[in-house]
Amino acid sequence: MKYYVIIVAAGSGKRMNSATPKQFLLLDSRPVLMHTINAFYHSDVHPDILVVLNEQYLDFWAGLCSQHNFTVPHKTIKGGTQRFDSVKNALTEIDEGTSIIGVHDAVRPLISNDLIKRSFKEAEKKGNAVPGIPSSNSLRQLTEDGSVALNRSRIFEIQTPQVFESGLLKRAYNQQYSDKFTDDASVVEKIGSKINIISGEPYNIKITYPDDVKIAKLLLKP
Repeated sequence: MKYYVIIVAAGSGKRMNSATPKQFLLLDSRPVLMHTINAFYHSDVHPDILVVLNEQYLDFWAGLCSQHNFTVPHKTIKGGTQRFDSVKNALTEIDEGTSIIGVHDAVRPLISNDLIKRSFKEAEKKGNAVPGIPSSNSLRQLTEDGSVALNRSRIFEIQTPQVFESGLLKRAYNQQYSDKFTDDASVVEKIGSKINIISGEPYNIKITYPDDVKIAKLLLKP
């Protein structure tokens, strides 16, 4: 079976309050995105790696790769207006034959080999695999009259990689974009497919705010 991973790195990182998008910030002397690519390249799955970048940063990324002597094989693809468009652009680069495709946030650089392997193997068996961790906090949903408590035992914080059989993912991305799409699972769910949740990892954090970089540095220490 052929494996691919689409690493989505086309975001601007506005919440980071930095002129440099978060995927290019230094983490242990290397850009975050390089750590993410390395995680998949050195995994047991060995997927072909497709990196989706904002068009204005394609040359910038090439310069970073030269500066850091980063030679891990990967293909860069121009991103779209929305994350949906970026993933769709990457899917056009994947052959029509049956394969397993993972989609991963560029700013989750601490993904483990174990989670990568479990995600791809489970998707190969069941058609899709989406990692999540149970919520550890009490949750409330706002209502017109105030708020209502939610059963946190049935609430999961969803992570990536979200992995799918290629035909399923391509069918899902043939539909029209909706602003209700929050991730690939929501896109696939919209065409009527059930989502298979597997155990995620607490350390598989998403770098979104400045303090997240500090946390990631601590977690990288042996």
